Amino acid sequence: MTTISRTENNPGRGRKLPALLPSEPDRNCPLCPRLASYRDSVRAREPTWFNSPVPSFGDANAALLIVGLAPGVQGANRTGRPFTGDFAGDLLYATLLEYGFAEGVYQARPDDGLKLVGCRISNAVRCVPPQNKPLPVEINTCRQFLTATIAAMPKLRAIVALGRVAHDSMLKVLALRAAAAPFAHGAVHTAGSVKLYDSYHCSRYNTNTRVLTPEMFRNVFAKVRADLG
Repeated sequence: MTTISRTENNPGRGRKLPALLPSEPDRNCPLCPRLASYRDSVRAREPTWFNSPVPSFGDANAALLIVGLAPGVQGANRTGRPFTGDFAGDLLYATLLEYGFAEGVYQARPDDGLKLVGCRISNAVRCVPPQNKPLPVEINTCRQFLTATIAAMPKLRAIVALGRVAHDSMLKVLALRAAAAPFAHGAVHTAGSVKLYDSYHCSRYNTNTRVLTPEMFRNVFAKVRADLG
């Protein structure tokens, strides 16, 4: 099912986008005390892991931005690249390769040579949260980096939000009203020159329970590819 909502708002209309604000947190970002404490505990346990805010992956001139929830403790928190090293990355990168948004071979490590093509990947929350569940205050605090990431993408035309949390955070960044742009898998919402595409998150839980099938996930990116050309 695809629904389309439209608004006259441009991304960020009515607010000053912090173009000069860094789009990536510092390695030892202290803004969310609970996340900083958890990050330090994982560093002590696994000192060879990345264990820092995970930066966006891909070119800032990309037309497509994919926004996930947060790094997984044994995925991006371990490897330092979004969706790399856990199950969610297997489906995401296979789909990006299929639709021409990536090239190379995904081998679940940051030195596998995989490159994104006209695509960038980021997260609503940059630090790994306990039990993969960031608190609302942490999502709100980290949104400044997501806003700055988008402000630094001059050719952005499409955003895929993976899951409701990413969707809700994007509504605030794009100044879309929640009532006018409800989350639904396959939904498309318009904010000025940018379209927001909704998808269920490609987590192992969602795929194992068939909440999300590979076909459902591919259909979202097929739509994005058709719209971008």
